[in-house]
Amino acid sequence: MADKNRGARIRQREPLTDAQMLMFISIGIFAAMYLAAMLTLKGGFLKPQQIFDLLNDNAALIIIACSLTIVMIGGGINISVGGVIGLTVMSCALFLNKVGVESSFLSILLTFLLALGIGLGFGLLQGFLVSYLEIQPFIVTLAGMFLARGLTTILSVNPVKVQHEAFLALVKTKLKIDWLGYTAKNGNLIPAKIEIGAIVAIAVVVLMYLMLRYTKLGRSIYAVGGNRQSALMLGINVKRSIFWSYVISGLLSGLAGFVFLMHKPAGNASVAMRGEMDAIAASIIGGTLLTGGVGNVIGTLFGAMILATIQKIIALSPLNASWWQEMANGAMLGFFIILQSVVLSARSRGRAKRLTREKAAPQPPEDPPPSA
Repeated sequence: MADKNRGARIRQREPLTDAQMLMFISIGIFAAMYLAAMLTLKGGFLKPQQIFDLLNDNAALIIIACSLTIVMIGGGINISVGGVIGLTVMSCALFLNKVGVESSFLSILLTFLLALGIGLGFGLLQGFLVSYLEIQPFIVTLAGMFLARGLTTILSVNPVKVQHEAFLALVKTKLKIDWLGYTAKNGNLIPAKIEIGAIVAIAVVVLMYLMLRYTKLGRSIYAVGGNRQSALMLGINVKRSIFWSYVISGLLSGLAGFVFLMHKPAGNASVAMRGEMDAIAASIIGGTLLTGGVGNVIGTLFGAMILATIQKIIALSPLNASWWQEMANGAMLGFFIILQSVVLSARSRGRAKRLTREKAAPQPPEDPPPSA
């Protein structure tokens, strides 16, 4: 019994991993930033609906940020996600208008499968080129971004507004939460509302967290990103792990395009033009390292929320010009990169000192052999 209690105390004293530490830092900064906005700007920040609005407006960003996190944990990069979203939105908008404005919900299902198919196609192609042909991921996904943007322009250079009645009804469908609402000046209760896309984004975060933490593929992606040579020595199929990380990233990009269309039912050649940059920024702010092996999709969620909160704060402040948004995002990204370096360096030195003390500690004497 004493040994069991001692083992339990040792497990309780286990330090946080680097990914968990960076995730908690991101959560703390988001909470501090949002609290500061509540105290200074007030307005909508005092209502729970503001949180839901951040989720509603940035559901597609959260999904592609998760897709970037998975690839970056494995030591790769995918800058084609914004182009895939644009192609998916345009293709789905044209398809919905082609099948007729009064067609049934079956056409929405086919549109959803079309979106996933486009993402899957890019994921399979790019994953094969990166993993099995060992072409640099930046070059492969840069080509994928240009391909997706070019195909989007070929489909239509003009904006395409969705006319499909059933899809527009789905767009207007929102989950209402009365107890988180507020009372208007006329005495009417205004419930809090969350869109289907935001619910899908939260579900993606949960599923990707479970996949990375509890499945063999997730553990393999972490191992490959941490040290590819060590992963090979452990018997991990490195190429297959990298391949599936890009396949998942492509699927999530197609899903993000469908979610984007549910939020703004119109296709445009400029949709998600900087989506890949925002997704990379959200992933890094959430605690993912570009070098691989460290990351957490929960942190990525809060990284996206930090960017969304900055955008909202600037929009409500006198400094509401577009360049202030760019400057704020750049400053926040630079701050988190420096913070990651400082925190990880300090933790590395702490681990080295702890190992040195453990080696220098006197070892207990060995028990004498039993007498004959």
